[in-house]
Amino acid sequence: MDGVAAGRAVDTAPRTNRDPSTAIVWVVCAAAFIAMLDVFVVNVAFTSIGASYPGRSLADVSWVLNGYAIVYAALLIPAGRLSDRFGRKAGFLVGLGIFTVASAACAVAPSLWALVAFRVVQAAGAAVLTPAGLGLLLTVLPPARVPGAVKMWATTSSVAAAFGPVVGGALVEASWRWVFLINVPVGVVVGVAAVRLVPDLRERLRVELPDILGAVLVIVAIGALSLGLVKTGEWSLPALCAASAVAVIGVILFVVRILRHPNPVVPPALFRVPTFVWANATVLAFCTAFGAWFLSIAMWLENVAHFTAVETGLAIVPGPLAVAVFAAVGPRLTTRMPVGVVVALGNLLFAAGVALVLTTASTPVRYGVEVLPGWLISGIGIGLALPTMIAAATVDLPPERSATGSAVVNTARQLGYVLGVAVLIAVLGSLDVADRALVVFRFGWLFVAVVAVVGAVTALGITPRDRRS
Repeated sequence: MDGVAAGRAVDTAPRTNRDPSTAIVWVVCAAAFIAMLDVFVVNVAFTSIGASYPGRSLADVSWVLNGYAIVYAALLIPAGRLSDRFGRKAGFLVGLGIFTVASAACAVAPSLWALVAFRVVQAAGAAVLTPAGLGLLLTVLPPARVPGAVKMWATTSSVAAAFGPVVGGALVEASWRWVFLINVPVGVVVGVAAVRLVPDLRERLRVELPDILGAVLVIVAIGALSLGLVKTGEWSLPALCAASAVAVIGVILFVVRILRHPNPVVPPALFRVPTFVWANATVLAFCTAFGAWFLSIAMWLENVAHFTAVETGLAIVPGPLAVAVFAAVGPRLTTRMPVGVVVALGNLLFAAGVALVLTTASTPVRYGVEVLPGWLISGIGIGLALPTMIAAATVDLPPERSATGSAVVNTARQLGYVLGVAVLIAVLGSLDVADRALVVFRFGWLFVAVVAVVGAVTALGITPRDRRS
């Protein structure tokens, strides 16, 4: 018997000794890539989607973006807790499956509100997929590989942003429905690879089911807030006050649930870690600015400069390419200066790029001298700030809170996108009045620049424990 066991041990040694770390990183990052690619592609397709549903307002079409982001944000935290309890590989595969099937449904949506509904389901899949994927990186890789893997995972957003506009522009020329269909074959391939390559390591932690009502309150509160913002120019004052009241009450009840529920959706202990708190505040401010900035440039080029979808995609590419390049520079700078300073510098460069576009923009649009320089500068700042702040956010958290902590960070990220898009749509209103386009876009860009500066201030509080003197 011992001989048989020994023989089996010898036979399996090559497979045991083979380090699967690189393959695991690629599988997890590929899934994150298609989830983020979808976000950037839909931004480019936004105008085309609106045109295919005549009679729908800009505020109505904005729910294709905000419906996704709100549900994604609200479900990230409970999904992270569930992946802690039932296994991160299982969560990863379930989330990827839901996301892939919902993408196919989006491609055949017969109406705008059906598209929004399928986007909500797609968001639920992404909410399960994201924390489970990051949790896998944090737990199944050798400790020495984790920092680099997390930074690579965070950088996939930059790569998706670089490919998204071009891919989206090309696909939209045929039909905006293709921007969802592209997820299907990629999702299938990544799912098969994950089944074969990713180990199912469970830490056997006793993680109780989270407070689902708390997650519902987040959806209600943020949904009411964004609805009130995008309907600012359409609704009466009493209706807007009612939406605001629902948002405020939802937030208050959510806080009460956190403080009193035996297993809250967000453990209060997380917010006793200063690095985590400041990083989340910075992520929220940064992504509010980023959400409005990216969509505003796409809309400016398509609606005011009258670029085609392909031309818009190509015009957007230089900014995300700058993001990808300088995402590699940020980690090197953190070896010479505090993480918070690097993130603050990135936010200030982001604001400077936006300010440059704000002050030089005119009609007719001259892309090369009015848009491109500021777009590149903002890309440099985003590249320095985004992956660095995400990588630093969970550094001081205990391992058993890793998936939940990463879910909170990504929740702040998505809430920022919701607020950014909602405020931008509220500012832009209707673009039918051409002579007001420059004025309203400048107000939108001023908002972006101010919020980016706020992010620079909060970033100074991001200092992981091992870098404190």
